[in-house]
Amino acid sequence: MASINRLYFIVTTKPECPGHIKTGQICYIGESIYNNKRSVRERLRSSAKLRVSFISSMSALTYDVEEHNMDKLSAQEAELLQALCEDEERLKWFREGDALKTALGLTVGTPVTVEEGGKKLRGIIRYIGPITDAFPISGKFFGIELQGEDRGEGHTNGSFQFRTFFSCDIHSGIFAPFSRVRPVVPSSLSPSMPKHSAETEGLNMGDRVTYFIDEKCLHGMVLDVQGDFVKISTDKDENGKRGGEVQVSLRSVFKGEVPAEPENMVVDPPPEEPGTEDLYSDHYLDLTVNSVVEVTLGDGNSYGIIRWIGTPPSRKEIMAGLELEEDKGVSDGTFFNERFFSCPNKRALFVKLQSCRPDSRFQSTSADPCKKMPKLEETERDREHSAGKLETVPPISTEQVSSILIGRMKGIQGHCNSCYMDAALFSLFSCSSVLDSMLFKSTQPQDAPIQRTLLQDIVNPLRSKGFVEGRHIMKLRQQLQKHGYSHSFTTDEKDPEEFLTVIMHHILALDPLLKLSAGGKVQESYCYQIFLDQNRLLLPTVQQLLEHSFHTAALKLAEAPSCLILQMPRFGKKFKMFDKIIPSLELDITDLLSEGPQQCMLCGDLAQLECSDCFKESLFSHTGFKIFCRKCSTQVHSHPQRRSHQPNALDIPKAYLPSSKPHTLIRDKLELFAVLCIETSHYVSFIKHGPNSNDWIFFDSMADREGESDGFNIPEVHTCPEVGMYLEMSLAELANQVPRDMKGVAKRLFCDAYMYLYQSPSMCLYR
Repeated sequence: MASINRLYFIVTTKPECPGHIKTGQICYIGESIYNNKRSVRERLRSSAKLRVSFISSMSALTYDVEEHNMDKLSAQEAELLQALCEDEERLKWFREGDALKTALGLTVGTPVTVEEGGKKLRGIIRYIGPITDAFPISGKFFGIELQGEDRGEGHTNGSFQFRTFFSCDIHSGIFAPFSRVRPVVPSSLSPSMPKHSAETEGLNMGDRVTYFIDEKCLHGMVLDVQGDFVKISTDKDENGKRGGEVQVSLRSVFKGEVPAEPENMVVDPPPEEPGTEDLYSDHYLDLTVNSVVEVTLGDGNSYGIIRWIGTPPSRKEIMAGLELEEDKGVSDGTFFNERFFSCPNKRALFVKLQSCRPDSRFQSTSADPCKKMPKLEETERDREHSAGKLETVPPISTEQVSSILIGRMKGIQGHCNSCYMDAALFSLFSCSSVLDSMLFKSTQPQDAPIQRTLLQDIVNPLRSKGFVEGRHIMKLRQQLQKHGYSHSFTTDEKDPEEFLTVIMHHILALDPLLKLSAGGKVQESYCYQIFLDQNRLLLPTVQQLLEHSFHTAALKLAEAPSCLILQMPRFGKKFKMFDKIIPSLELDITDLLSEGPQQCMLCGDLAQLECSDCFKESLFSHTGFKIFCRKCSTQVHSHPQRRSHQPNALDIPKAYLPSSKPHTLIRDKLELFAVLCIETSHYVSFIKHGPNSNDWIFFDSMADREGESDGFNIPEVHTCPEVGMYLEMSLAELANQVPRDMKGVAKRLFCDAYMYLYQSPSMCLYR
């Protein structure tokens, strides 16, 4: 679902700078930011340059692009164009225009032709929307069920990557971008086409057809075709009576008998009390897929289980697909020809989500085996929150860890693929305050509920009680989904960096944590992905990986970060580049800074020269960058094998230039405070909460996935002193450790690390 708070553009003219941006790429900018920049430009009459993010980018970096190099897109146009893989193809179809305009008017149930393998195949649109998740928008595809002789020419049964979007016979479905899809029947939105298409000419008297009147699916026989209308002898009219004749628009008539849908597909809710539309405070807030619910129908209450939640085509409201206990429904899980789930016929009912209530027969019990959702008693704290007062709870100190955090039902309760969010939030806020500023900074009114949920329902309970209920995590996921950041935030697993970027950049507009200097230009981001061009070490430290990645990419830190989030090198989430990575408890970033004095790596005096050739010579060594004072550089490069090296002069602040006045150089260091690890798509976290080697705790939001008695997840936090034991080993000893034989959970830290979190000791609020 595309957000209404962003503006989209397509690059139509290649900008001079940045040079890597290509025509056909799609980018976006916050609408409020755009409006502010426009008003500033109008006042100052300055150049129209926009700082935009590119959808195809894997990072949160932004670039300044002249507005005249881009054309504006609607969110719907951006979704359609994003389904095209190549930038050149995307630009071609944007400029062609007519096909894009036609695609905007296509709906589920429309007869179309689709190009596949050089052929034009006949079919009916069964699904329109994304088939993969991406941020901030996903490409919009058309799911088409092939018809007649073209059945069997497809490549799917309506599923893609183990997710079902519609149902049809095997090899009778196709997912295609708009560029390959054309409506059979011309419309006012179609590009120039003959008024009478092959479909019109093939519709003859006596043909059996399916037609729609006011979203009711009916059947009949063609009596006559009169221009854009078809005269039909009906099996049943719109009032349910048999026989009769009706004249229907050609666009609403399909040749053949499409399986009939129930006449009344949607049950409207009973009259609402004032204020019930508030998604964050109403009774349906905690309802999710598999919740047991009741709904009031004409003959009283009916009971069932939620099998699907979302916004179907042609509807604006959030709806729920229910599987009822009795045959009081209207289908077997389809809604206007599109399948959303499967159940026995006459058991499926689609209602507005706000019509549903928790099943009163079970009180607060949920049918969802992933969760237990008890209601919090209203306390004085809750009343203060509702009055707008913000409570500040400091992070858990080393002395408090054992009394507040350790045990079962501690940490953040896992809930239906939320482990990425549980582990990220626990890592950031349980024992660190380095990012607490994002909980209190001013934000847009529409984003304030998300900030309040983070502070009042997640961070404060975690720090004061050591436990966050799963329903609060689901509340946050629902809020993110409602804001349009992903249509599957409440159901699917995401990556921690995607979630953190959404929260920090797009919701709370936090200043970028990382400022990188490359070629004299500064780039901004929230986390750094370590990339390596080659691997010559079996057992690297995080320090070595970061230094080599910076050197290879010719990067420097424009300033020392308060928080540094590092993603370990991987080929996807499943393939690791290293069997083990040694955590660097301190990260020395002095030599990575673009400004400031640096020390000679040999004698400790003021460094004046840097030699990249020396760095390459001892790739992945433990000595880091090759930085020398002039005296040591002369000695090092007097060796015959190094005489060809060409050291480069460092930028030295004037105050530190060689003089008679001695200077004490201070190293800039960050301290490790958390590590996120992944194994078999499940995230856990390690927290370094104190100065001692054994001050480690391990958190798993799904430590017991079956639950003790009610079937919900049991989170657990426990100490892991074995980690300190392995960190004190020599490199040789650690290299000889067999992962499966490592004690406790140490193997998870050394072998499954996904993301390291470092903080500046001077930037923490509580010390």
